[in-house]
Amino acid sequence: MVLVAPLVVVVFLLVVQVGVAVYVRTTLVACAQEGARTAALSGAGAGAGAVRVRSLADASLGAGAVDSVDVARRRRGAFEEVVVTVRARLPLLGLAGPAGGLVVQAHAWAGP
Repeated sequence: MVLVAPLVVVVFLLVVQVGVAVYVRTTLVACAQEGARTAALSGAGAGAGAVRVRSLADASLGAGAVDSVDVARRRRGAFEEVVVTVRARLPLLGLAGPAGGLVVQAHAWAGP
């Protein structure tokens, strides 16, 4: 029993950490999707999408959670696509981890 208890605690903490990493990734994907939709609005610039991503991520994950946000417009045939790429820390110990270790992308079709 003495040898099993520490092993159970370690396994429990690893499961919790994986849950934190999945939560952070899912939240960043949602932020990137909202930023892509914002940047795709008619008359909105790329800066509007980046600001939206940062404000949502800061509100959800805390200030400084996002390392960088890149917004690009691409032409696909007759349509224009907005691509938002978000780079953030990969949470390995709580919310701390290496910078740029987590990269997510979202796409939206730009309005006419």
